[in-house]
Amino acid sequence: MQAEKDKGESGRPYDKSIRQRLTRTVLIPSLTLLVLLGVVSSYFFITGFYVRAVAASVREVSIPAVAALAALQEERQLALQYLDNPAPVQSQLPAAQRVTDERLAALEAAFDATISSAPEEIASQVTALRGQFEQLPVLRSQIILRSIDQTQVSTYYDGVLDAAANLFDTQARVVPDAQAALGGVTATSVFRATEMMSRESSLVAAAFASGTLTPDSFVRFTQQSGYYRTQLTQIAPFLDPAVRVKLEALTTSASWQQLAGAEDAILRHGPWSAAGRAEVPVTEADWKRITDDVAGGLNDIAVDQADRVSAAALAAGDAQLRNAIIGSILALLASLVSIIVAVRVSRSLVDRALMTRLAGLRSDALDLANTRLPSIVARLQKGEPVELQTELPQLDHGRDEIGQVADAFNIAQRTAVTAAMGEAKARSGLSSVFLGIAQRSQVLIHRMLQQLDELERREENSTQLAALYQLDHLATRARRTTENLIILGGKQPGRRWRKPVALMEVLRAAVSETEEYARVQVEQVPDIAVVGGVVADLVHMIAELVDNATSFSPHNSPVEVTGRLVARGVVVDVSDQGLGMKDDVRQQANLMMATAPEFDAMALRADSSLGLFVVARLAAKLRVSVTFDPSRYGGLRATVLIPSEHLVDSEDADRPDDADSAPRTDPVIVQRAPASSQPRPHAAPARPRPRPHPAPALTAGDSTPGVAPAAGPEPRRAVGSAPPPAERGDDRPPLPQRMPQHHLAAELREEPDDDSLREAPAGDRAAQTMVAFYRGTRLGRESAGDS
Repeated sequence: MQAEKDKGESGRPYDKSIRQRLTRTVLIPSLTLLVLLGVVSSYFFITGFYVRAVAASVREVSIPAVAALAALQEERQLALQYLDNPAPVQSQLPAAQRVTDERLAALEAAFDATISSAPEEIASQVTALRGQFEQLPVLRSQIILRSIDQTQVSTYYDGVLDAAANLFDTQARVVPDAQAALGGVTATSVFRATEMMSRESSLVAAAFASGTLTPDSFVRFTQQSGYYRTQLTQIAPFLDPAVRVKLEALTTSASWQQLAGAEDAILRHGPWSAAGRAEVPVTEADWKRITDDVAGGLNDIAVDQADRVSAAALAAGDAQLRNAIIGSILALLASLVSIIVAVRVSRSLVDRALMTRLAGLRSDALDLANTRLPSIVARLQKGEPVELQTELPQLDHGRDEIGQVADAFNIAQRTAVTAAMGEAKARSGLSSVFLGIAQRSQVLIHRMLQQLDELERREENSTQLAALYQLDHLATRARRTTENLIILGGKQPGRRWRKPVALMEVLRAAVSETEEYARVQVEQVPDIAVVGGVVADLVHMIAELVDNATSFSPHNSPVEVTGRLVARGVVVDVSDQGLGMKDDVRQQANLMMATAPEFDAMALRADSSLGLFVVARLAAKLRVSVTFDPSRYGGLRATVLIPSEHLVDSEDADRPDDADSAPRTDPVIVQRAPASSQPRPHAAPARPRPRPHPAPALTAGDSTPGVAPAAGPEPRRAVGSAPPPAERGDDRPPLPQRMPQHHLAAELREEPDDDSLREAPAGDRAAQTMVAFYRGTRLGRESAGDS
């Protein structure tokens, strides 16, 4: 589960270094703590700024607002009196309206300065209050015209003052600081108490003006007088100490005592009418005087409380900001220090406890993998002895987890070396078996070829001679197969030449080892000789390429073998008209020719081409370049570059000695479609295959392979044949001879009468030749009919 988790984090399992993983493990908690500190600090910063913004708005708005609202209270009282009796307040009302306008202008300016930074709930109430202020001119016109009653006037002014009280209450409650919020609510309560007292004063003043205090007005008077007194009593403990002293001074003043006595007298008197006005226990002038004194004192208390609360809120906001800044700086420094310390500790731990030791383990493991193990394996493959205790030291990196990994490397390397030793022994045994079988087969084939030579020399019957030629050719191919086995076993085939051999003779010898040699045309070969030491390998290599060309091309198509001199040596091209190779297969073949692989690597391939491997091994041995390209006929062209070091002048060439041979298997060297896959019309019967024994050379009078010689009394010698012993002056056995007229078309062949040729005198050599010729042509006709 953990491995799957690690893999899911990065897409590949364990793709990060140990240092990165440990550093990440340390950094993630530290960074998380740093983020949390940033969030908390941001909260305190925002709270501090918010407190300061609200406190500033209260401080900047409260004093103008209280002054403006006090003016509105005065205007309300005069307006109510004006509606009942305009004469006494005819001059006072306009003056009160001008004072109200001046103070409202100051309040509007304060609103404009603070509304942009005020919270949404405060800004919305300020907007509503300003909308009510805009209705004031219309109301005033109706009051002057006395087209509105007292209830409508009281409703408007009371609504404006209630909206202002709600604004003050909202400003107090949105402050995050609890102490500041409590002080603001207390200041609002003082204002509401002052408003109730002002309404009470306006109600009684209007009653004096009209001469009547209706029962409904008396009830409101009773409620309002009781409310503001109760409100002041309840909020007194929560006022600022200095403000509380002012309130105590006011409640003990003569005006407060006189107002209390007047209120009590009115309550005892009850409602009055115009007839009973003289019985009211307080005069209008006294009421006006004492209510103005008390209202002014209450307004001062409300303003003072609001100012002190806003000042305390500003101080609290500043302190909160200061503490947030200091705390954030300290927390940031502490976090950075902890991160630095944690990273340094983790890296020190990684570098000292892990990275140094892991680097040493990696260095030792790479030294084993890149130097010691390849050397040991190479020596084991060569069969050399290896002392494991001294040449394969044990990795010792402690007994912890790293040491356990080193022990695992020790076990793995010892297992690998043990397996390599077993494989080397198996390969050595297999190679010995190969070589043993190949050498025994080579001896048998050599004896078979000698026996065939003897039979060919004694045979006079052309039919039997053709069969001996066929056996001779098959034995020659078996010799090449045996040489393949010897090459795979890492040994040198037995055939050797001491002196140089002409290139033409080398090519003809290679062609003669091919089953369908009659299709091969050797042309344009330069007059140059090949060093004797490389003749056998070169003949073998070109024979494999020619055999491949004939095997994978149509049966009736020719195969061209050409040569030309170049700056670096001689180039031999083998071109066919087959299907050729696919590009990727050809590239693989060229790569193999450039770097010959080990046989065990080849053996692992299901489509291994052993012939191609043999050519690659011989090319690497001779330092010969072999490449495959498309031929101009649409098939494949194999190009062999023989370097100049293997060439000498043709004047130094001599006929090579006979040689033994060595083994190999299937001569097919590349994967191509066999020639049998092509449409193959019936062809003329193939002639018996001569063997290039004892030497891969043609006489000067021989024609190119695949071209029939002219008929005559003396048969021409076959490809790779040598002159008779009498002509050569040595005791080497003669080579098989060609059959006259074998390759002539059927219409050109002369067919003597069977009876005339059935019995020929033993001493008549010409007659014997004609008998052999006739029998050969008849055999060809019969073979053609059978096919």
